[in-house]
Amino acid sequence: MNTRNSAAVLLAKKKYSSERESTLIIENWIRNLEIYWGWINDFNKIIAQYVTFSKYFKQLKVLQGHSHYVNSVTFSRDSTKVLSSSFDKTSRIWDIITEHEIQVFKNHLFWVNYAQFSPDYNMILSCSKDKTIRLCDIRTGKEIRRFEGHSNDITKSNFSFDGHTIISSSLDRTIRLWDVKSGQEIKRMVGHLEGVTSAQFSPNGQIIVSSSYDKTVAIWDIQSGEKLQELNGHSDAVLKAQFSSDGNIIVSCSYDKTICIWDVMSGKEIKTLKGHLGGLRDVQFSPDNQIIASASSDKTVRLWDVHSGKEMQKLEGHLDWVTSVAFSKDGQTIVSSSLDKTIRLWG
Repeated sequence: MNTRNSAAVLLAKKKYSSERESTLIIENWIRNLEIYWGWINDFNKIIAQYVTFSKYFKQLKVLQGHSHYVNSVTFSRDSTKVLSSSFDKTSRIWDIITEHEIQVFKNHLFWVNYAQFSPDYNMILSCSKDKTIRLCDIRTGKEIRRFEGHSNDITKSNFSFDGHTIISSSLDRTIRLWDVKSGQEIKRMVGHLEGVTSAQFSPNGQIIVSSSYDKTVAIWDIQSGEKLQELNGHSDAVLKAQFSSDGNIIVSCSYDKTICIWDVMSGKEIKTLKGHLGGLRDVQFSPDNQIIASASSDKTVRLWDVHSGKEMQKLEGHLDWVTSVAFSKDGQTIVSSSLDKTIRLWG
């Protein structure tokens, strides 16, 4: 192929990519403004020359280093680093700029299900198949404190917003609260009929949301430890439930291939999002609560408009189940993890 033909091909590819991005922009406008679709196909070719779609995500980088499945991934506060956990029994901190791991934590005896930065970003919290939660110093990599008491696999552990309390969920069917300073269990919540897959504090710290293999989402009162509401709608195990940043709605995902959005006050299901071809492993609100990102065994990450419930974009690149997804603080970058042993950045 001569130089002129090669240039023409590259120009055509760039034009197609630009038109595709503009189509996604306009489709989103239509969902939000309910504009008639018929005239769009020609218009998107024109507008592609002038508009950059800030929410059109492309794969930016692939981070490799874990020797087994990657179970979770999350951003640091400044979004320059990510923290991952893996079946290889490690948690790792990665520098996004250099694409290299800068810290490896080898504290657990079995695979690590989840890892999270502390609110002050001086420590990491991790939980494991070994039935323990461990708190480690980021600077030294040494274990500071160990939390023991669960009788089965610990699926998630999270800090309260003030960093003084830890909440954990386990396949032993319990949710437990722990004092960070003493390492002691301070409350236990029992009510799920099967293993608990996730638990999270509300933004105001007054209630808790949990998900379970019993197909339910539950809301709990922190002070009394009593179950306030049970949200029924999924037809299979619920793997994750999360509050929006304003605490008004909850999003959950399930092996039934659906995402449900719930009103916290009424406990009623607002929307059901469908489109994934496999069970869902994780779901996450964008910082402005306008977009939901989901991770699935169909090897994709999908983005959804919260208000319309429509799928906005499908991110493809992983070679196996996508296990976790997270937004950067400004919502402009997404990170995902997979059973393909990789972490991928999209933006």
